[in-house]
Amino acid sequence: MKETIYHVKASTQYKRENKPDYGKERIEILYEDKDIVVIEKPTGLLSVPYPGSKSRTALDVLEKIMRKKGTYTATHRPFVVHRLDRDTSGVMMFALNEYIQKKIMGSWQKMVTGRIYHAVAENPGSRHEPLPDSGLIDDPLAQNAHHVGYVKNRADDNAKTVEARTNFKILLRGPTHSLFELELDTGKKNQIRAHLANRHYPLAGDENYRAKTDPFHRLCLHARTLEFIHPVTGQKMKFEQPEPEEWKAYVEKGDRHPDLPVWFKEVRNSRNFRKEVKLPEQKTINQSRGARKAARKMDFISRGKMNGR
Repeated sequence: MKETIYHVKASTQYKRENKPDYGKERIEILYEDKDIVVIEKPTGLLSVPYPGSKSRTALDVLEKIMRKKGTYTATHRPFVVHRLDRDTSGVMMFALNEYIQKKIMGSWQKMVTGRIYHAVAENPGSRHEPLPDSGLIDDPLAQNAHHVGYVKNRADDNAKTVEARTNFKILLRGPTHSLFELELDTGKKNQIRAHLANRHYPLAGDENYRAKTDPFHRLCLHARTLEFIHPVTGQKMKFEQPEPEEWKAYVEKGDRHPDLPVWFKEVRNSRNFRKEVKLPEQKTINQSRGARKAARKMDFISRGKMNGR
């Protein structure tokens, strides 16, 4: 059998080498009863496994905790009901038996009354119109060959799309970045990231959507609030975990001369530099023929030319 080889993203490689808890991230259990468990997932930890992956997941960690406590059985164990992107932190829920999993997933839109995210996004350049203080983004989403969500912008793109609706509010406009509050009407893969990037507000730290800043060496997206009706008791429940405090301070101050993200450093380090490429806040780098090819692939989201997982 031929082994599948995944190209490691530059941001992932950086975390492997520099993140102290890489591969050892911990979850915090916020609530648990016989039917559900609510956790706070850290950035860098997969929610659940994907085919071919051997990485630790929040599901694995939760199972290990339950085994250690002696509460894990074949019928009483974590079941997936929704997911957060690997680099998104925040509140997440699991069912603790298969019946509750089916009940939650079958009534998710009615049962979940609020999902609020906070995010730090780069401001658009002067060529693009800024978003209003609040509104709705309802661009349909497609997926590329690597299952990354994007908004179609080319007439010859025949990819299938799904409905996606993101309500946004700009909590703070800084000189270079903005702090967003986002609430989902739908929960499609990469929905917030794709919607904001398409409106020229890529999230800070987002290699997939070619952000030009990476101030905290992580994706600046946090699932702050999960509000729902308990599937058994009918009780209204709300869990809220704030995003890192330094996000607001960063937005207020601005970042006029950001460090170059590691995914752009790959281009900068190419050999035979000839052409200059404009980067954040007037910083420039020379670019070789190979680097120019990389630059032409900046629209890799819609063409499916991703680096892999």
